Amino acid sequence: MIREYFVRGERKTVDEVDDVVAVHVDGAVVAEVAEALADDEELSAFRAARWVFVPTSAALVLENAEDAGRLVRRPNGRLGIVTRRLTLQLGADLSAEEAEEALARRGLALVRKLGFAPNLFEVDTTEHADSLAASVDLNADPLVTLAEPSLVEHVPLRTDPRFAEQWQWANTGQGGGTIGADAHVAAAWQRTLGAGVRVAVIDNGFNAAHEDLKAGVHPASGFFTRAGTFTAGTTGMPNGDHGTFCAGMVGARRNNALGGTGAAPEADLLLIACLGDQVGTQTTLARAVAYAADPSLEGGDKATGADVLVSSLGPNGADWDLTATLALALEFAAGKGRDGRGLAIFWAASNGNNVDVLKDEIVSHPDVIAVVRSTRDDLEDNAARGPEVELIAPGVDVVSTTGNGGYGKSTGTSFAAPCAAGCAALALSVNPALTRDELRTIMHDTADKIGGATYDTSGHNDDYGFGRVNAAAAVAAAENAVVP
Repeated sequence: MIREYFVRGERKTVDEVDDVVAVHVDGAVVAEVAEALADDEELSAFRAARWVFVPTSAALVLENAEDAGRLVRRPNGRLGIVTRRLTLQLGADLSAEEAEEALARRGLALVRKLGFAPNLFEVDTTEHADSLAASVDLNADPLVTLAEPSLVEHVPLRTDPRFAEQWQWANTGQGGGTIGADAHVAAAWQRTLGAGVRVAVIDNGFNAAHEDLKAGVHPASGFFTRAGTFTAGTTGMPNGDHGTFCAGMVGARRNNALGGTGAAPEADLLLIACLGDQVGTQTTLARAVAYAADPSLEGGDKATGADVLVSSLGPNGADWDLTATLALALEFAAGKGRDGRGLAIFWAASNGNNVDVLKDEIVSHPDVIAVVRSTRDDLEDNAARGPEVELIAPGVDVVSTTGNGGYGKSTGTSFAAPCAAGCAALALSVNPALTRDELRTIMHDTADKIGGATYDTSGHNDDYGFGRVNAAAAVAAAENAVVP
């Protein structure tokens, strides 16, 4: 059955899977499982996150399950679970009391207020069949600015593991690579190691106690539970090999006789874990982005907000639709972060083989710096391509910290993005007055034109962006930049 809803003011359609109900279970065993569903990566991820799929004729039905919904498939093929949860925004001219009254009149139970935009709320509908029906109904309400369902979705990790030797920081030709085909951080370290800059890394989980990371983990780090609760600190934080690898690419410590190093080995690491089992809503991801810019939104100290943000979450197929809620959070962080100077947001583009980057509405957002991966020979490695690719950075056979407390080698745009973010942190550390846009321009202008590719008159190439990051050149340009 075709269902409709609204996202970012546009009417969308999904195909509801007939006769199937998704139910979240905490320890319960459900014997009767819908047989019509062919298993795939997404369904396996949902099941690992303790979502089970039962026929509507089973004893468990929507009305009797606290956390349940219909399974839908979007036009891009991706699955989602529709519950009663949605994100709703009312007119900015309403007072807090008027807004709460407006929610109650519309049968909307307040879950939490989202502080990164005026009168933005997470709510559960009590008078509609589900959040899709509520979205259609409320979109016509003149008092409602947006009403979009919080679909539970699979948000996997952008990674493609391989094995090789470490080369990303100073390529001397090891492993048969091209000398100098690296991020040039070793030269940048002669001037700065990134002290004084705080880099937020958003992922599913981290080993915050890793021997090569723990000295740099900022106490404002924290994590979101599946229920949406934010917990400050790293006690109880879920572990994750992917997130730990990304954090190490940014800020593994240097000269401590332990393992390797990150691009900015004296930068603080603000580790933010969300969607711990790779399943959740973009609303939770939006809250993580907003928290990076202003921790006071989740009860923390605004002064501990990040200077640079990086995330490597997202499907490899590049088809990822953006909710207005996450867009608002990106715009909030980019515009309001760092006391109005703005937060530079780096995001790993898809690992898909030359897929169209524009299909990924998250990395294509104007406030996001999309990063793809380069090899030890300064060549692109078949990641997403297109006009919104901004930078390329080492991400093939690189070495970093792992979730088991050790070190390993892996490949992915997932690791190119934190490499680029760490290089940006080095540049920002020598000139903290730079705005987000000034830092972004410096990263573009100082990137090396590699790969023997043709770059257009603006200096851009669809495979290489504005070029491979060059930390030494970026640091020099930042030092010489005159900020009003």
